[in-house]
Amino acid sequence: MLIKKNKLYQYIFLLIITLMVIFNGGNNNLYIQFNFIIISIFFLLFIREKNYSAHVREIFSKNKIAILLYSLFISFLLFQTIPLPIEWLNFLSPEKYNILNELEFKENFSSISLSPINSFFSLLNYSSIFLYLIIFKSLFYRNKDIFKFYYFLVFLGAFAASVAIYFYLIGNPDFWILKNNGSSATGFFINRTVFSCFLTLCFFSGIEYLKIIDHYQKNNTNNFFNKIYVRLFLLLITIAIITTFSRLGNFLFISLIIIYISQALYKNDKKNRFLLITLILIVLFDVLVLGFYFGSEKLLQRYSFLQNEINEYLPSSGEASLSRGEIAKFAFVEFKKFIFFGYGGGGFESLLKINFQNLSTLFATHAHSDIMEFLGEFGLVGFTLITLSFLFSCANKNYFSFKNFLLCYLLIFILIFDFSFHIPIIQLLFVLLLSISYERSNNLEI
Repeated sequence: MLIKKNKLYQYIFLLIITLMVIFNGGNNNLYIQFNFIIISIFFLLFIREKNYSAHVREIFSKNKIAILLYSLFISFLLFQTIPLPIEWLNFLSPEKYNILNELEFKENFSSISLSPINSFFSLLNYSSIFLYLIIFKSLFYRNKDIFKFYYFLVFLGAFAASVAIYFYLIGNPDFWILKNNGSSATGFFINRTVFSCFLTLCFFSGIEYLKIIDHYQKNNTNNFFNKIYVRLFLLLITIAIITTFSRLGNFLFISLIIIYISQALYKNDKKNRFLLITLILIVLFDVLVLGFYFGSEKLLQRYSFLQNEINEYLPSSGEASLSRGEIAKFAFVEFKKFIFFGYGGGGFESLLKINFQNLSTLFATHAHSDIMEFLGEFGLVGFTLITLSFLFSCANKNYFSFKNFLLCYLLIFILIFDFSFHIPIIQLLFVLLLSISYERSNNLEI
């Protein structure tokens, strides 16, 4: 049977996202380059179709200011990587100029970025995200397409969760591209917190699917079994999030469920009654598994997340390493030194090595506070451009919804307490999920 062209493009798009998940969430300069090439080729083939080209033109027409600001942001990232006369740096980036003098730099040109190569790949990543968003809004604009995307994400999360659980149960041996942490489930990801944040977004997608499917589509055999499958997928994701033992991931997961339960009780909608039962059962299962199998101490650690994070910002007596709080405070201090034009994407690792040469092999590639690192990377100029682009894009649609409130809730905690929003797949999923808006129609789709 022939596949309709729209479905074919959708399947290719979802396959590209799947590849990103399999390769550590796309968190690799080589994969970022590969990803940019693949999505660019797909975009060029995509806009050759008249219908999709019309969709793209409409998106550009309705979001002129937001796209202009984002284009200026991309141009600014390029500007950070371009070699400039050393004398210009004395004005544009005095701290970079001082560093070069201390290192007795002999060349006549240097970029604003402390790591031009990493900054260039960062530019490619943000360009790819823009292309993903344009394609997504052109392919998944109907409610039934949005349901398909939600179903895909919860299935992808369950698949990644199954792989992680399996390897965790057999002792987490390294296998092919999988580099597992022996004490927790990470699956295709190297970092357990990044993996738990990815699973939380997949869990969110599954709950949204169950929450809205009955409001927009008629009950039939296919939908009935799909809802059963989604509940099974959510169970697998729940087990995987538990076994990551990530404090942030587990905190976001359990708090997300509590917020959904609170909303369901407040609205008292009969169509959401089964959703409420599902959430309560997941909580009971979560408590039983975590409390009895892994110990009550693990259960209490989840609720002491904020206390643990605040303690990280207290003075440390360690001499050989830095706490996450100290690294975040260091990132804020350095932001003030590079306040206007930043130190470039991927430059934090270089900055840390320059300032803490006695840390031996104990160093961090991220600031463990996304907001502090973004401010340092982009400076006020770049950060203002990307923030304004986001705000203007929100003004052009029904952005203020409960769905987006939850996503912003998750994002705020990640931005303050972790570096997961620097990972391409996390950035992409947040952007795509925030961009989703449902068709305002009373007609049920079949």
